[in-house]
Amino acid sequence: MIQIRCLFLFFTLPIFSFSQVNDGLTPNERAYLFHIVKKSPILDHSIGRLIEYTGPLIKFKNNEINYDSLELLIINQPDYLIIRKDEIAKATKGVINEAANKMAIWELNKLLLSYTNTKIEDENIKDLAKFEDLLIAYFPPNALKEKNNEKIIQPKLKQLLNPSLTFDEKVAFVRSMHFLDFEDGFMVLSALNKAINEFVEKRSFEIYQSLGGKAEVYRNVLVAAGDGSSTSGILDEREKDEKGRWNKGLPKAVGLFPYQLVKSSDGSKKQQKISSQLFATTDFTTVGENRSTNLHFDVWGYNSKKQTTVVIEKNGLNYHLFGSGETRFLSPDSTFSTGETFQKTIVDLEKNKIGQLNEVIYGKKGFDYWIDYQTKKKNAVELKIKENEHTYSDLHSQPILTNEKGAKKSNPSNYKNGKGSTDYQPSTRSRKEKKKSQNEIVQLYNTYENYKRKIAQLEKDKQTALDLKEQYQYTLGIYKRNMGYKWAKFEEKDGLYTFEDSSTFDLYTQEFIFPPKKEKEGFEIRLISIPNHSLSKEADEVMLHISLIDAKPHYSSKIQLQLNDVFESDKYNLNSSLFSLKDSLALVQVFEGLKNKKIPFQLHVRGQGEGIWNGIQTLKNKHAISLNNYPGETLEARQKAKMDSTFMRLRTSELFIHLDRELTIEINSYTDPVQSNLAINSAEMIQLMKLNNWTKNDVLSALRSLSLLEHLKEEINIYAGIYLSREDAKIVIDRFNRVYSSTKILIGLTAIKKQDLKI
Repeated sequence: MIQIRCLFLFFTLPIFSFSQVNDGLTPNERAYLFHIVKKSPILDHSIGRLIEYTGPLIKFKNNEINYDSLELLIINQPDYLIIRKDEIAKATKGVINEAANKMAIWELNKLLLSYTNTKIEDENIKDLAKFEDLLIAYFPPNALKEKNNEKIIQPKLKQLLNPSLTFDEKVAFVRSMHFLDFEDGFMVLSALNKAINEFVEKRSFEIYQSLGGKAEVYRNVLVAAGDGSSTSGILDEREKDEKGRWNKGLPKAVGLFPYQLVKSSDGSKKQQKISSQLFATTDFTTVGENRSTNLHFDVWGYNSKKQTTVVIEKNGLNYHLFGSGETRFLSPDSTFSTGETFQKTIVDLEKNKIGQLNEVIYGKKGFDYWIDYQTKKKNAVELKIKENEHTYSDLHSQPILTNEKGAKKSNPSNYKNGKGSTDYQPSTRSRKEKKKSQNEIVQLYNTYENYKRKIAQLEKDKQTALDLKEQYQYTLGIYKRNMGYKWAKFEEKDGLYTFEDSSTFDLYTQEFIFPPKKEKEGFEIRLISIPNHSLSKEADEVMLHISLIDAKPHYSSKIQLQLNDVFESDKYNLNSSLFSLKDSLALVQVFEGLKNKKIPFQLHVRGQGEGIWNGIQTLKNKHAISLNNYPGETLEARQKAKMDSTFMRLRTSELFIHLDRELTIEINSYTDPVQSNLAINSAEMIQLMKLNNWTKNDVLSALRSLSLLEHLKEEINIYAGIYLSREDAKIVIDRFNRVYSSTKILIGLTAIKKQDLKI
């Protein structure tokens, strides 16, 4: 029967491959989707082959594809584009969202440009009304007026919606409106930011669903950081590929990315100012309910001379993502060969600016040294003054002494009088000493005052330096708080970064994942713009798209089979096929993985025994209940209880085939908690059960997993022969069979060979 079914697939596969046209998007939207996927490296790598163009190729003279021309062809002939929605749904959540977000921004950009030019196309009127409703809901009263008993936006504010305006131009615009005061202007800009994010989030979610994406929790956030002064010309910017080459044809519209606003004032109304934050913080909450929280990052406004920096913080642990020097891609690797990094800014402020002030204040020849030096000099002078004043006081208490012999003094008149040549006069020694001591005291007081002035100036200069240091320390504190104090450690293998708490970041998809947890937890994401220098208030802009989406386990597996209650009671024979027509493309991809020997291949088969429901999936119950029967007083009641979802969902078998950095096939089977009546006659098996403390439910689930494995082997062998050439089919079958032959069945912590699993 399975062979006949496979022959049917052989003839229908080509039709299947070219018939899945998704009608959830307009021709224009489909054409632009194709363009952005092919020109965005991450999107093309992840879902490029699932959005297939089948029309004629148009190329430039250099042999490169002219995507603008292909857009026109797709618009006119939508059937040229095949969108495999079911397969796209298996891509990482963030990749699908990135495509949806870019389309939503593209649509809003076109909408606002047509609105400000007063040339509104009919197809845009409905969407424009939705955006206006958001603005009217958030605008202050002075920004609105009444017309026909309805509130409308002040006509003069229309130009504010031009997406090519810089932040500074928007601020200047609202301040120039006479009908808006400062608070009104702030509210208008805040309302515009909120309306943009709400509109893009809602529209991107619609597109996300049209592409096959599934989500119960969905957040789409646009955020910008920087001084907001230089985003003019943004619509001409281009996006880089993974080799750092500029792509053409993709308007970026980063003018739609909202800055986080802050008000500042020195107390005067004339000095009130609206500024943008250099470090933008956005609060989030993990999804909880045993689902993983998938974050995706898409950097816009890339600056190759300054390293883009994103910090995630949860429970005090910080996960850092840095922009590459060549591309806009983020990774935990902080290597940045040229240009400025935020860490360099912090080091410059701490080691150079604050370090120099510390040296000026506390160094060998700093203020403290000179204050101490001058203080000692002053104290010495003060002591000398006291000594001199004491001496001077002693001189005042002594009589004036004269010399009895007097001083010899030549007097020419003595020769005339015949009295000799010398005249003796008495001297007043004490008076001269007093005068000398008094002069010295005056000089010492002058010197003392001079030292006091020097010390006062040094202390004043020191205080100025301390105040400046305090400002620097405050700025340093802001910088360090934004970078975080506890950096998460990580290990890297083939572009997959695993952090110390099991969170991961995938370089190739730009996806950060918090592992499943039952409870919800708050966390924040900080986008850091790097100042022009460590003390500058100016910083180049950076824009970031962030998405947060919940994810169920195994959602991205190429094959996702969950067989619920397909086995009869206490039986383990599977009577149906595993794969169907919808799995054909996924199987071809799996075969490609098997054919590529560089891709590791693992096969895990487990008999999980009694299961337990965790709210989202069945897991192995580590504390088995082992009921004797289903609840109920009568046979009818017990049969009804058996078919209740609380029991039925536990009787499940799973087959997941995951293909990424490695090919992994996982098979699990579970039973409900009612004890099995499986007949076991093998003495060897009975001995193994006693030795390993296995229950009959453990053995039954292992037998069911083995049955799935045998069916998988059979169908892999058949489908490989259908979908592949004889040579490739042999490579695929041989590789699968080699791994199959060595595969053991895991029951609890014990692995058993397939041939030993006999009852």
